[in-house]
Amino acid sequence: MMKLPFNRSLGFILAGIALVAGLVWVVVRNGPLAPVRATVATLSRADVSPILFGIGVVEARRSYLVGPTVAGRVKQVTVDVGDVVRAGQLLAEMEPVDLDQRLASSAAAAARAKSAVDTAQAQLADSLSRHKVAVANARRYDDLGRKGFVSSSVTEGKTQEEKSAAAQVAVASATVTSAQQDLRRLNSEREAVGAQRASIRLLAPSDGVVTSRDAEPGSTVVAGQAVVKLIAPDSLWVKTRLDQHRSAGLQAGLTAGIALRSRPGAPMPGKVARIELLSDSVTEERIAQVAFDALSAGVSVGEMAEVTLRIPAIKNVLTLPNAALRTRGGQTGVWLYSGDTLTFATVKAGMTGADGKLQILEGLKEGDTVIVHSERDIDERSRVKIVPALVTSGS
Repeated sequence: MMKLPFNRSLGFILAGIALVAGLVWVVVRNGPLAPVRATVATLSRADVSPILFGIGVVEARRSYLVGPTVAGRVKQVTVDVGDVVRAGQLLAEMEPVDLDQRLASSAAAAARAKSAVDTAQAQLADSLSRHKVAVANARRYDDLGRKGFVSSSVTEGKTQEEKSAAAQVAVASATVTSAQQDLRRLNSEREAVGAQRASIRLLAPSDGVVTSRDAEPGSTVVAGQAVVKLIAPDSLWVKTRLDQHRSAGLQAGLTAGIALRSRPGAPMPGKVARIELLSDSVTEERIAQVAFDALSAGVSVGEMAEVTLRIPAIKNVLTLPNAALRTRGGQTGVWLYSGDTLTFATVKAGMTGADGKLQILEGLKEGDTVIVHSERDIDERSRVKIVPALVTSGS
């Protein structure tokens, strides 16, 4: 009867030892003291095919704001939004007010000035004829005076008539010049009024599509205010914004894939047409204009688009998975794994490929092993256990 308590106590002790051992095993195996599971990669040489990604808006390279050059009231608008127009087609017309009357008045004044020119030219012709006769008479009487057939007073009188006729020619010539200048002035005024009259007819400056009708008949607009807006549909491109930090390699001519929000699964080919000199200092973005290689129907101005730019591949460079990069103390680097030792090595990274490969410029050498993924944060004192993957296919 005395053995039962002893056996029961021994059983409790053994169970306690087993429980403590299990707890220790769990703590060491899976608890805070367990090694951190991690995956690694070896620095090797490969080709990197970088890509740049940006968000943009479809815009028109060539757009036109068609409006009057002087303030006035709209008489008619002959087109509506969505209409396809041709160069020179009438889009709208302003009220002429008094332009027709001014044009008629200018034409009448120019006609009268033309008559004045004709009259002055006839007077000049008459004066030239009289002067010619006076010159001939003066020469003849001068010859007769030298021979003594007429007195000197008669000769002097004929000379005076010649001078008077010459002065009349000068007056008539000046009158012709003045009349011609007046005619040119009036013709210029008539042309100016005609041009002003023609300007109230708002014509399409180019082939295009009407995108906005901003004024209706009867409304008053100021000089320069748009009545109709046009775009050239073949000039659409995407104003793309790219992160300045990731824009290395951006240049004109790069091939692009343009995925419109309305058709995300069907990217359209294009290329970088222009890189803007001014960047956005607030959002820290560079701006590139990406043109479509071939414009499909249904592309709308103002539509958002995702743009992927492909940079020519960089051959045979040292690469690591992009996920291996860490930031520590404001420095960018990787955890270098050598045996059971972890060391944080700062690196200088280059381009990133579409497959996640990162070009390493400085800080590592070929064959180095680095931590790619770890199940929690690590430091130099961490113990790691290298595994093929952190998540198994069965989990």
